[in-house]
Amino acid sequence: MKRDILERLMAAGSTRAALALVTRLSDGRQALIDREVLCGDLQVSGELLRFISDCVRAERSGPLAQDEDLFVRVYAGSPRLLVVGAVHVTVALAPMASLAGFEVTVIDPRRAFGSTERFANVTLSNDWPEEAMARLQPDARTAVVTLTHDPKLDDPALIAALKSPAFYIGALGSSRTHAKRVQRLTEQGLGAEAGRIHAPVGLPLGGRSPSEIAVAIVAQIVQERYRSP
Repeated sequence: MKRDILERLMAAGSTRAALALVTRLSDGRQALIDREVLCGDLQVSGELLRFISDCVRAERSGPLAQDEDLFVRVYAGSPRLLVVGAVHVTVALAPMASLAGFEVTVIDPRRAFGSTERFANVTLSNDWPEEAMARLQPDARTAVVTLTHDPKLDDPALIAALKSPAFYIGALGSSRTHAKRVQRLTEQGLGAEAGRIHAPVGLPLGGRSPSEIAVAIVAQIVQERYRSP
């Protein structure tokens, strides 16, 4: 691996970017790619570049099906899940999402809810959601879920998420509750973007307990993560 590629990979680790190192097996030439060639001595363009970009999005390594002389190695850190509201569903959701490979942060300014006694193995933030979201900067490998039912907490997080490239946004609440939420977001100038919100949150599995709702949420997040564009 040449120095320029190594340096770009190291830099990508600090920015949470997913990149593909593409190697031509016949001669060892390499290129580092996200949606375009970033560096390297391997020329890749056209359809092959699009196929490699699809591998980056899906975080899928292996020989490229369209050209088996090319091997794609995707480098990506863990995806993130930002959960607003340290509620009963979150108690089940946080460890499930962690087991699914997500870096979980639970955001709740109410310290009695967002405590280490209730969430021993995840990152906790007792900042107000707008402050936490500004600091955490949701990116294209981040999912955001709001669970408090309190517009003072949920809405600022949703506004920040809708202004970000987060790949998944979900909010707890009935269809009627969500209609009111969309009206508030529309008043904030985000009516068109509100269609990105999955609400009621989670796949419609029929579960009602906090753990069952958590299963539905994790399933929907994973589904959206790998959904074809």
